[in-house]
Amino acid sequence: MRKLKVSLALLAMVWFAVPLTETYADSRYKLLTVAHRGASGYAPENTIAAFDKAVEMKADFYELDVQMSKDGELVLIHDTTVDRTTDGSGAVGDLTFEELRALDAGSSFSPEYAGEQIPTLGEALDRYRGKIGVLIEIKAPWLYPGIEQKVADELMKRNMDKPENGKVIIQSFDHASVQRFHNILPSVQVGVLTYQAQDLTAEKLQEFAGYADFVNPSLNLVTEQLVDQIHSLGMKIHTWTVRDHSLVDPLIQAGVDGIITDYPDYVPRNSHIQ
Repeated sequence: MRKLKVSLALLAMVWFAVPLTETYADSRYKLLTVAHRGASGYAPENTIAAFDKAVEMKADFYELDVQMSKDGELVLIHDTTVDRTTDGSGAVGDLTFEELRALDAGSSFSPEYAGEQIPTLGEALDRYRGKIGVLIEIKAPWLYPGIEQKVADELMKRNMDKPENGKVIIQSFDHASVQRFHNILPSVQVGVLTYQAQDLTAEKLQEFAGYADFVNPSLNLVTEQLVDQIHSLGMKIHTWTVRDHSLVDPLIQAGVDGIITDYPDYVPRNSHIQ
């Protein structure tokens, strides 16, 4: 009897010595850090320098924007013109790949990055495959008919069309484009981007749940209730764009699955949400 009491006492000591965070670890999941256009707070957006920085800072994903040159090359740039981020001018779709490649995409950020070029989607996929997840945003797809198939082709060419580890995600503000991509490669996760509250009604969320894995709203739209709604429909939520350190904790408390930020180091490492 005495041995039994001692055993129970030892068991109790072990139980209370184990932190609750470890006891309930299986019910929690990791908060993902997504480097917006690469670590674009520290290097010129959508360049190899910014993507390298994202890897260096141990982000879980890097996000990029894909468009198409006049001659059909998939290039990485956010705006539909080159004016803001390069030393050139004109619409992306009016310039050949050779013309786009000749532009300086780094000096406008800092002289330190003079000579940075506009990369291709293929170059980014080849360079970072296996090192970091990729969140591909299809920009202004109405300007580039067939861009969804071309993005799919780049993934299939590299056997990245069946990512069992969930390291490839496609997203767009154009929800019809998201659906088109999903129909081409249903094995790849897709997300809908929005900055409009009317896209987050119960009816719209139910519609998204028919094809999307993620609903990715602007951070000013995020509430705990919205997060719960999205989760209840079997989807996840990555919110954007964090450029202020003080915005991180409220988003973590709301329960988002990922934070898209120009500053990957703003999101604490090994963060988990209940």
